[in-house]
Amino acid sequence: MMLKGKSMGGKKKLSLKQMERTQAKQDQEKKGKSSGATSRADKKVSGITLPDPRDERVIKELQKMNVLTPYTVASRFDLRLSVAKDFLEELHRQGIVAYVSGGRSLKIYKPLGQPK
Repeated sequence: MMLKGKSMGGKKKLSLKQMERTQAKQDQEKKGKSSGATSRADKKVSGITLPDPRDERVIKELQKMNVLTPYTVASRFDLRLSVAKDFLEELHRQGIVAYVSGGRSLKIYKPLGQPK
């Protein structure tokens, strides 16, 4: 029984020209991958270090923001989300920000000195 539009046979045998083309593509991909490995090592690792929570510029920047979430802090200071979460927890421990609300996955803070 033959299905509409589908053949029941095996894979079509490629011509010599088609085999040469696929071989050339594979060689170029291998060449590209080996040069890509060196550029991967040169990539900048962003967001590993925390900004200094006692720095006046950091505190002023935080005071401008109405709500502090890990996403907003990560966006503003060019950090990873995990680093931003740790940064907010550290600010909370030091009394720079106040915990407002949140659950297990998202915590919301506000800078101290601003009305709720």
